[in-house]
Amino acid sequence: MALKIYDSDNKHYTVGTMFHNAELQSALVTERRDRYSFPFGDAEIVQIAFSGIYIVYGDMFIKQSRLRIKTFDEPELVELHFSLTGGGIMENYLTNKRLNIKANQHNIIYNPDFDGMAEFPTNGPHKFFEVHFERGRFIDLTSESSTLLRTFADKIVNNHSVELSSENLPISLAMHSCINDMMNCQFTGGLKLLFLQSKCLELLALQAQAFEQAAKKTERPILKSAYDKERIYYAREHLLANANHPPSLTELAKTAGINEFKLKHGFKEVFQNTVFGYLSDYKLMRAKELLTDTSKNIKQISDELGYSSVQHFSSAFSKKFGISPAKAR
Repeated sequence: MALKIYDSDNKHYTVGTMFHNAELQSALVTERRDRYSFPFGDAEIVQIAFSGIYIVYGDMFIKQSRLRIKTFDEPELVELHFSLTGGGIMENYLTNKRLNIKANQHNIIYNPDFDGMAEFPTNGPHKFFEVHFERGRFIDLTSESSTLLRTFADKIVNNHSVELSSENLPISLAMHSCINDMMNCQFTGGLKLLFLQSKCLELLALQAQAFEQAAKKTERPILKSAYDKERIYYAREHLLANANHPPSLTELAKTAGINEFKLKHGFKEVFQNTVFGYLSDYKLMRAKELLTDTSKNIKQISDELGYSSVQHFSSAFSKKFGISPAKAR
């Protein structure tokens, strides 16, 4: 990723470094981690390249809400975009398109050139994760896939700037798990290459499945306004912030400012899971991460996640992953 970002005085700064074609095509994994401090904000960005795939993720702290941004010397890449926290608006003057970015949402984007404006709130961090496929490789991968991806690939062939969907979708827990696996990869050498390749393809499959399921929905939506959807996202954040001692549905609905019926059915509509089914999956995904920390025993992890007993934790974990916590460690 190589960007020119202009401050309020029209002075430009370069963020990111472009990989050479040989690095992008290499069967070896090339990785860079850079920190930036500019008048308009600070950032830490990780870039990984291998076999026609380019991963970039990082944290940004924005001090100036409106920025002019240009890409340069970019290869033609298809982007799997995941906004983990924060959000904003990207307006491309070349295509007259506005991309609305919201926290915990994803999409697939082909935007070969960008010259435009970005607007970000300055009240918190922005975390993102992206997987970029070389255009030709993406087209090859999707040539025998779903109708949705093939139609998307046809537009890419014609060099049209396009998103897989006009509406972003929530990032599922399976996607979060996949992203965390890549960011915390412990493999080296050829095994790292194999692991990252498989995870990038898994993430693409999860996205395609999510958009296909969304496209098939024909029932009337429960959530009919942007406010209602925002309340569901608020309920999710409050639920996860109190995961160890979760509120009841009645309490959660009251906190979110919606009725219990809309909370239950709206939550299922947005996240394809019940409120407490989502919470259970979240805690078990978190347990999977905590088990990599050998300084904590299984009882400590069970207590930290708010399980009533080690036996209850072990049973739930085994049912979810088909293996006990001890063996998973």
